[in-house]
Parts: sequence; C-alpha cells; structure tokens
Amino acid sequence: MNQLPPSGLMNIGEAAHASSVSAKLIRYYESIDLIPKAGRTESGYRVYAEAEVQTLRFIKRARGLGFSIKQIGQLLALWHDRSRTSAQVRSVALVHIEELETKILELRAMANTLRKLADSCHNDKRPECPILDDLAKANPSSPAHGLAKKGGKPAAGRPLAPAGSFRRRNGSSGTSRTMRTGRG
Repeated sequence: MNQLPPSGLMNIGEAAHASSVSAKLIRYYESIDLIPKAGRTESGYRVYAEAEVQTLRFIKRARGLGFSIKQIGQLLALWHDRSRTSAQVRSVALVHIEELETKILELRAMANTLRKLADSCHNDKRPECPILDDLAKANPSSPAHGLAKKGGKPAAGRPLAPAGSFRRRNGSSGTSRTMRTGRG
C-alpha cells in the first residue's frame, strides 16, 4: 500500500498512482460530480486525502466489474450512507447481473453468426465471399447487426460504424460527418 506524504495529502499525480486511476479520469470524475471537487492548495493544485483515494479505488473496482457511471454513483451514495440496507446494494448488483447476462447472450449470438459465416467461406483464391455478401445484405434487426430485441426495442448503445470509418464531431456547428481512415 502506498504511503501518504508527510502532509497526509497527495497531488493529483500521487493520487492517480495510489489509486491506479489516471489523472485525466480523476478530473473527469470530478467534472461529472461522481467525486467531489478536490481541495486546492494556495497555488491552485488539487490535493487528495486517503479517503478520496479510497473512493477512486472503489470506482476503479466497480468499473472493472462493468458497472455504469450511473450505477457507480448509486453505489457510492449507498457506500457513504450508513443507514442503507444490504438489500439496496444487492438490488443494484442484480440489475447489473441481468444486464451482463443479456450482453453475454448478444455476444454469443454474434459469435455464432460469425462462426456460421466463417464456416461458409470457401477459404480459397476466389473473390466470392459469403461473409462480405452477408454483411452487404444485413438485416438491421438481426443480432449480427448489433441489435437485440428486448421489449421490441434495440439494445442500448449505438450501431457500429462501417469498417474503416469513424464519426467525428465538428466543433463549430455540432454536425457529424463520417471520415475514412484508409484501413479496411
């Protein structure tokens, strides 16, 4: 375990090292109010006590388990609330387990679809490719397209961009455009 400096306070770099959370993420968590704004020195540098570092470790562990930022906010509030019940915490965990299990089913369906496509490939020097043919005619509601039917709605998240492209936000007008990366 990392020792605190003699003052008992750490700058952002030391807190990042002690918590294994990058300084950039620490600033981000502050900006979205997941963690309180850090105290500041007279010269304006952020300072953190062991309690804040422990909170950062908590967040890192929760992120490692796949909890969303919103869920982590709920868990942090419960962690700090000594009048909470374990049932409240368990409820958040069970909702997350259900989300993970749904995602696992979606990933298995995608893997099975890709496996079938790969099995249908001739694996020779001909240009005909059943994999590319299938991708070109993909049905937007199929699991292979990244959408899962749950209550008749697509799964959370955005559809994937075409291979070799990405979306860039135009800072001045806020409009989106697709740019080619040249990789295929």
